[in-house]
Amino acid sequence: MDRTQKAALASAGIGAFVMALKFAAYWLTGSLALYSDALESIINVAAAAFAFIALRVAAAPADDDHQFGHHKAEYFSAVIEGALIIVAAILILRESYYGLLAPKPLDAPILGLAVSAIGTAINGAWAVALLSRGRAWRSPALVADARHVMSDVVTSGGVLIGVALVAVTGTLILDPLIAGLVALNILWSGWTMVRDSVSGLLDKAAPAEMVTQIRTLISDHGEGALEAHDVRTRHAGQATFIDFHLVVPGEMTVKDSHDICDRLESAIESAIEGAVVVIHVEPAEHAKGRGVPVV
Repeated sequence: MDRTQKAALASAGIGAFVMALKFAAYWLTGSLALYSDALESIINVAAAAFAFIALRVAAAPADDDHQFGHHKAEYFSAVIEGALIIVAAILILRESYYGLLAPKPLDAPILGLAVSAIGTAINGAWAVALLSRGRAWRSPALVADARHVMSDVVTSGGVLIGVALVAVTGTLILDPLIAGLVALNILWSGWTMVRDSVSGLLDKAAPAEMVTQIRTLISDHGEGALEAHDVRTRHAGQATFIDFHLVVPGEMTVKDSHDICDRLESAIESAIEGAVVVIHVEPAEHAKGRGVPVV
């Protein structure tokens, strides 16, 4: 089990504990707003479980049927998570509607708010840690999970403030209204997650700064070659596929050109975690004269 899978399991465990706290807060108060917050926590746990499964699949080595590996499995996890978030939002909107028709007073609001606040604090600390690790490890599944947890933290903060206002002012209709606003925020979060994940499934190119880094590495470590052109990249989960054409003198031996390719592959893979490099060698007479000069 690698580090990303361990993080996904930890996220599921923390999510389950926070979910229990939030449902306890709802049970204490009967607040629809706190119910909406607790319902989203169910999605947190389910999403972490999907992320773990996707990471297990993505870590599987390439085989005859999947010769480029299983890296894109992480994007499917993020799409499923986004769909679950949208379902949760619809359920919350339903409860909010019925709450507007018949607002109810809150029971033990102070105790309920305290319990919910503890869960929110735990979620906040974990979201920051998980997002940092997900970005560092370039894991779409972990980043999606972290963004969902962070969204939960933001909405939980709003819920806490709103329920406190209900308790202080006695304006009961605020409770279902807040639940509805939470649902709309969750709906937007789910849509954003699905959109970003679909972009990854469509072989989105690496960021501009990474492409610049690749070109610099080619220039710095391609001694013996003349130029490189048609540099292309695509992300697939934690892997970054990089391919380009390397122009060498026509009289250069196969061995010498292969040595240059080995040197370039080693330099790029050392600098960019998860890089998968493919280099096409061509003689100078076929060069297009519009590539990256190699010093």
